Amino acid sequence: MKRLSVVFIAAFISLSLIVPAAFAADDLAKKLNDILIKAPSEGHWQIKAADLNKMITEKKTDFVVVDVRPTPPGQQGGKIAGSIYIPYNEILKAENLKKLPKDKKVILACVTGQTQNLPVVALRALGYKAYTLSFGMSSWAKGYLGAKVMQDAIGGANYPVEK
Repeated sequence: MKRLSVVFIAAFISLSLIVPAAFAADDLAKKLNDILIKAPSEGHWQIKAADLNKMITEKKTDFVVVDVRPTPPGQQGGKIAGSIYIPYNEILKAENLKKLPKDKKVILACVTGQTQNLPVVALRALGYKAYTLSFGMSSWAKGYLGAKVMQDAIGGANYPVEK
């Protein structure tokens, strides 16, 4: 009888830990889905290089550019004027989130527009007005090395597609 009680208590404790976690996962998935549903009507949260340049030229103050390249910008052909540097894989650290304003657009920029997409939904879920620079630094600077590196890495593949 005593052993049965211990098993029952262990099962109860296990279930009390698992069930809320399952509901929390469902809540998180719903929250992220609600954010993703808005993406098409909100331009997929992308800003073109020409539009960002206009914002900078007009000295607008309603945004901050965050360089999220994994390697510091000075080693990769420079940076966008006024941008701050936080690698994409460290942007969700508490000390880095404190650097980001929730009342301004947070525009993420990487090499070719791929890694900047990793934190954008998470930042939106946390209440930031996160955007990405369309095609990253490759769209910002003509002849940017990142575009050439990406094109060389991809190669000239011509795999079949269905119509």
